[in-house]
Amino acid sequence: MNFMQPITLTLPRPVPIQKFRTPKKNIPQTLAERTAILGAVRNYVAEFNPVPPVPTDELKEHADKLVAALGCNSIYRDYIGVLINNEMWRESLAAVPFERRLLLLPKCLRIESKCPAPFDEFGLLCKQCGLCSIQDLQAEAERLGYAVLVAEGSAIVMSLIQTGKIEAIVGVSCLSVLERAFPYMEAAAVPGVAVPLLQDDCIDTNVDLDWVWDYIHLTSDDTTRRMDLSSLRDEVDSWFTAESLAQILGSVDGEAERISREWLARDGKRWRPFLTVSTFQALRSDAEKPLTDDLKKIAVAVECFHKASLVHDDIEDADAERYGAKTLHEEHGTAIALNVGDLLIGEGYRLIAASGLSPQQKAEMLLAASNGQRDLCRGQGAELSWARQPQPLSTLQVIDIFRRKTAPAFEVALRLGAICASPEACQELDSTLRDYSEALGIAYQIRDDLADLEAEEAAKDIVGLRPSVLLAIAAERANGDSRAIFDSIWRRACDLPPEKIQSLYVELKADERARTLLETYKEEAIRSLRDLQNPSLKGLLRRVVGKIFNETEIKGWCNEFEQKNQAMRVNLVS
Repeated sequence: MNFMQPITLTLPRPVPIQKFRTPKKNIPQTLAERTAILGAVRNYVAEFNPVPPVPTDELKEHADKLVAALGCNSIYRDYIGVLINNEMWRESLAAVPFERRLLLLPKCLRIESKCPAPFDEFGLLCKQCGLCSIQDLQAEAERLGYAVLVAEGSAIVMSLIQTGKIEAIVGVSCLSVLERAFPYMEAAAVPGVAVPLLQDDCIDTNVDLDWVWDYIHLTSDDTTRRMDLSSLRDEVDSWFTAESLAQILGSVDGEAERISREWLARDGKRWRPFLTVSTFQALRSDAEKPLTDDLKKIAVAVECFHKASLVHDDIEDADAERYGAKTLHEEHGTAIALNVGDLLIGEGYRLIAASGLSPQQKAEMLLAASNGQRDLCRGQGAELSWARQPQPLSTLQVIDIFRRKTAPAFEVALRLGAICASPEACQELDSTLRDYSEALGIAYQIRDDLADLEAEEAAKDIVGLRPSVLLAIAAERANGDSRAIFDSIWRRACDLPPEKIQSLYVELKADERARTLLETYKEEAIRSLRDLQNPSLKGLLRRVVGKIFNETEIKGWCNEFEQKNQAMRVNLVS
């Protein structure tokens, strides 16, 4: 690849990112806490089966019981009450057609200082300017058939309920607004779920888009909404113990196989085999049946391909550590590591061929896997070519490397799962799987760059002065002496300590731009599913985005500025 030639890759429309403000403490601050509470809420609702609609006082009683059972801080009661209410209404909401639902968004999601949208008696009239998340949420909900209001008033909601045209509500709001609207919804027995805002004031707020998206797409046609992705991922992880690998791959024959099995069982996120299994589950008609031995072979084959690429990548990049331990070539030497990597590639192809799938399925899987292998090697080759003659790269050029290096593995994982379930369905999904994988792979790599920046110790990409989206963004923003510094970094002629390079990234706000790009490509992955007709697969792939990138901190309930809001209402009326 000639990096001096323009690349045809274009960026999707950016999705704005707003800084979170100081969190309040009446909501769990860690993902582990929130996950544990949600699991407890679901178990509680399943066991005690409270029948909605439940009055506010009774809902608080349920929340108090769960607070006591969990032994958690009582300040979480309102948050737990919201989750209980949502869980009670979940199945009822799923059964209501999209065209009989209302999506209620708060006007404080807009960028107040820049928003060009006027108000009428029903609320904000979005101008589709793209400055905030309102446009995307409104457009997607209306495409599904929802009525959408960007307004705060509970009276408007009540009037719509009384028309009989609205049978369910998905609402985004702060706690105080929710408390005022709740009695109306409870009195009308309307299924309603609520998603809290992410910070504690009423100006330029934000919301967990994954959470809203999941609710607005909730439908009884989507069987994957009942799929426990966490449990499914745990099951996939269990296939990579020494005992399970022996059952799937057979007994170990020789030292090379022993080392390869040990490497295959080492730490890893297992996203790729998880994608294979999840796609299979979404497309097959008998998802309640146990996972097949053939599927296990295909999933392990996908991980074999991935772990082989890591072995070779570590050698090419001269990395000394992975997973907090020595890389394979540092532990056993380059020759043995190369051989183990090659063995894993062969093992992956053997597993596909040895499965009990049809000849058509095997042939299509082998073709998909080999095409993915070629694409990945081309991407790695592009980076190696740059390393021989390092020179500055634009952000688009770095993203193109990400597209080539990371996206193929995701696409192979998805395609093999789809072929395992239905070769015909996989052919129909060709362009969707390609576009989704490309956006997902780029987002994944950008997220890794940001994680490297935020690590306590300088990351290997910064130490090794390798292409990264942070380096590209910072170099494009630099001027004067800084521009010369970044030119030397790109040419690997810089003697600055990694910590100084990291501080330059932050100073030039390269991290903020990278986070915007991360959200942009996550949104691009979501948009690639727009025309997907299979509701189960569409729901699954949408949930996967949230599963992989589930790092959003829910920062606290919105704390209304009542006087300011009152003044705003007076001005609107006058």
